[in-house]
Amino acid sequence: MKSAETTKVVQAARDLAPVIAARAADIESGRRLPVDLLAQFKQAGFFRAFVPRSHGGLEVDPRTGCEVLETLARADGAAGWTTMIGMESPHLFALLPRERFDAIYSAGPDVIVGGAFNAQGQAVVEKGGYRVSGRWGFASGCEHCDWLLANCVIVRDGQPRPGPVPGVPQTRAMLFPAREVRIIDTWNVLGLRGTGSHDLALEAAFCPEENTFDIFAGTSTVPGPGFVAPVLHFVLHMSAVSLGIAQGAVDDLVKLVTTGKRRMYARVPLIESPVFQLELGRVDTSVRAARALLYSTVEEFWSACVNDPASAVLLAPRLSATLAWVAENASGVVETCYRAGGASSLKDGSLLQMRFRDIYTFRQHAAAAEGWFGQAGASLLGQPTGFWT
Repeated sequence: MKSAETTKVVQAARDLAPVIAARAADIESGRRLPVDLLAQFKQAGFFRAFVPRSHGGLEVDPRTGCEVLETLARADGAAGWTTMIGMESPHLFALLPRERFDAIYSAGPDVIVGGAFNAQGQAVVEKGGYRVSGRWGFASGCEHCDWLLANCVIVRDGQPRPGPVPGVPQTRAMLFPAREVRIIDTWNVLGLRGTGSHDLALEAAFCPEENTFDIFAGTSTVPGPGFVAPVLHFVLHMSAVSLGIAQGAVDDLVKLVTTGKRRMYARVPLIESPVFQLELGRVDTSVRAARALLYSTVEEFWSACVNDPASAVLLAPRLSATLAWVAENASGVVETCYRAGGASSLKDGSLLQMRFRDIYTFRQHAAAAEGWFGQAGASLLGQPTGFWT
């Protein structure tokens, strides 16, 4: 049974959905979450959703978090994506030493970290820490972050330090107060324009050892099922965002058609067309199927986190394949809705056009690539699954 606080944060997302949808043009043109809307998100508790109750947070379960993200992305894809990044902050901070985690949340639970997971910089080993230089792309929400991370190849004596996987150098995330990182305005893209995913740059900046962690192989210093295999939670969150975008496209199409839209040369309005009704029924069923897969996977993962934490990471191939399938399915739904919208979908300002651009930008993310199906297949055959092993 969900707590009152858990129910409250989901309801807050539902209550804010019409406000977010009405601000979609502002979010896109501003290429970030408007400051006043960000304040409303903080007040609603989105950014403290996964923070432990011991640190002022709500400590919600993964299903609740996914319901919030799906609801927000259904209103606006960029709002859902950017909120996702902020909500995941405690999972990343949990990879720091425990005393650093406690210090970061000592002033309150609404702390946001963003940055880049791809190791596009170098961190040269020095006494007590690292000297960091580089430029990193795709730092979603960086303009409103309190902290920014930059993943780096570790360099010692002029050479990359070997990592645990043969032939692959060691990488480590470097965490900086946002004011110390230069943001380079680069986010001029097809879709998800409102995520403000600009580049970050650092030049010979010192990062103390206690402000570093391993994103992919690090161990959480925070107890509890919510912090088992932190990065795997992110895969589920991304699935929820893509699902929300798809459901939003179906909503937009229904709204468009019920206004009396009629195709050129058509004998009847679209609302009366058996062919259109068939397609609408098909995409609605596809969204419901994706939702069923996502939330059954969430429950499977959460059960492992609660009852057998050591087994949770073994579900990684299934989780990644779920994201790949949900995103693939969502893009098909959105494309069908976009085509069904006819010429009106072409115009700037069309919600269906924005959904189309957003979902195909989403599909370019490496975490949603079809190659993850191969990892799931290898796992079924008892073969090595690459990244997660």
